[in-house]
Amino acid sequence: MTSRILVMPGDGVGPEICREAVRVLDVLAADHGLDIELDEALVGGAAIDVEGDPLPESSLAAAREADAVLFGAIGGPAWDNLERAKRPESGLLRLRSELGLFANLRPAILYPQLAHASALKPDVVSGLDIMIVRELTGGIYFGKPAGTGRTEAGLREAWNTMRYDEAEIERIGRTAFEIARARGHRLCSVDKANVLDVSQLWRDVMNELAGEYDDVELTHMYVDNAAMQLVRAPKQFDTVVTTNLFGDILSDAAAMLTGSIGMLPSASMDANGKGLYEPVHGSAPDIAGQGLANPLAVILSVAMMLRYTLDRGDLADKVEAAVGYALDRGLRTRDIMDDETQIASTQEMGGAIVDMLR
Repeated sequence: MTSRILVMPGDGVGPEICREAVRVLDVLAADHGLDIELDEALVGGAAIDVEGDPLPESSLAAAREADAVLFGAIGGPAWDNLERAKRPESGLLRLRSELGLFANLRPAILYPQLAHASALKPDVVSGLDIMIVRELTGGIYFGKPAGTGRTEAGLREAWNTMRYDEAEIERIGRTAFEIARARGHRLCSVDKANVLDVSQLWRDVMNELAGEYDDVELTHMYVDNAAMQLVRAPKQFDTVVTTNLFGDILSDAAAMLTGSIGMLPSASMDANGKGLYEPVHGSAPDIAGQGLANPLAVILSVAMMLRYTLDRGDLADKVEAAVGYALDRGLRTRDIMDDETQIASTQEMGGAIVDMLR
């Protein structure tokens, strides 16, 4: 059965890294029997410039019809002065919400060839392999009421609401327990239950779910301690589950343990396995169009797509092995290079992955 993949390159370096990901998909289709149909749609600033909307209805319709979405990056200074609802980032938030992408999977894996690039000592991060499961469509980013105004004294004020119901927590909790069961059978739930009512509900629901997963060890950690532990002893974690806000912060912190945010993929999943796959890094407009961007994160996002949506774990393994092969050859984009490696352009790094797959 043919799988429909929608490519949404976006802004900045998004188009150039997505070109390399499409090259990988093309060779998998040509040489490895991957049955896919590719389409492309505007999103973010590129969509604003053409249609005046960061997520045009035509793009949303195409995303709904696709089996998976491959996303590049969005945003840049050209659109920073627009009202919040019209900025590129609001298009991504709406896309996640409209598609029901409630589970964000953020692996933080340190390739042994890049141990030198981590800010932490090699013995602290060697062998690092963490999966952070972040709730993506609830919490403080979507809670109501939210707004701005003035106090009775005339002072400017703003407010947001962190809100979860038990069904939202149970849904992300089950996803995290299943992932932990497939990994190291250890799940750490991160909250702030000592001061937040919403976190106490989060913890209560996680404890209730634990009774259904007696082969998974559940632990709890306050978010401030979790942030400290990520840089003190990160290998104590296997699978982590947390709220939208806490996951946003902790997953970026975990990303830097690996040496470069340019190496890390992500997946945002719905209840049926449909996913939006994107690199963790931003649009990097300062280097856009110069061939300096690292395409490995989006290529590894393709591997996640193969594994979690297309049910081709065999091809995911091949893509990940090809990335390791390119690193073994000493190829490095600027963000991960050292004195003994060969600097590669975006296209050269993508080409090395394609050559290996051929």
